[in-house]
Amino acid sequence: MAKQGKRLKEISSNLEEGRVYDPSEAVELAKKGAVAKFDETVELHLKTAADPRHADQQLRGVAVLPHGTGKPVRVAVFAQADAAKSAMDAGADVVGDDDLIDRVEKGFTDFDVAIATPEMMGKIGKLGRVLGRRGLMPNPRTNTVVQQQDVGSAVSEAKKGRVELRMDRTAIIHSSIGKASFQGEHLIDNLAAVIDTINQLKPTGIKGQFVKTAYLTTTMGPGIPLDVNSTMSLTTG
Repeated sequence: MAKQGKRLKEISSNLEEGRVYDPSEAVELAKKGAVAKFDETVELHLKTAADPRHADQQLRGVAVLPHGTGKPVRVAVFAQADAAKSAMDAGADVVGDDDLIDRVEKGFTDFDVAIATPEMMGKIGKLGRVLGRRGLMPNPRTNTVVQQQDVGSAVSEAKKGRVELRMDRTAIIHSSIGKASFQGEHLIDNLAAVIDTINQLKPTGIKGQFVKTAYLTTTMGPGIPLDVNSTMSLTTG
């Protein structure tokens, strides 16, 4: 087992052995322990009871963080005519159709989110090798394939700050909820948005308790065990 560094031991000493923390306490502990020379990301990690090998136990979706992710989001939109204009008006960083497809095919991936209208999907299917491995391929399940009239709102949502939610192979959901420099109440609001979305997306194949354990951590900090019941009861209402 890897040894903890002196700094991590000092931070971990603030945690009571065997105790789980309510979200507000955990957020304050995370902020207190984030003493790196950069603005650490605050992360949520949920161990679920799912078996990702079964289609009806998988989870995938998007949560919009009311206070953003703490970093600028570059948005590319594959659209034409009025939809392209709506994208530009909403603040998309790059908009195009065949010209943008050609740029991406040649290696251009200087964006964080790609949005497309349905009629463009047939054209950009060939970009799967470029966009797919970077997790940038537009997908209806992540609200990145939208009707023409919804392009503007999709761009605004993406620019505001959103996180993609999905299970890894070990049935754990990992999600950023902001930066350690955020106010505590803003991190709680973002955490509630993520939890609310996960509760709505709970797979139909899961019977009984969905989340088994929950931890809050920062980029360089220890895992802070969360009380599952109070954490999963958070809502944005």
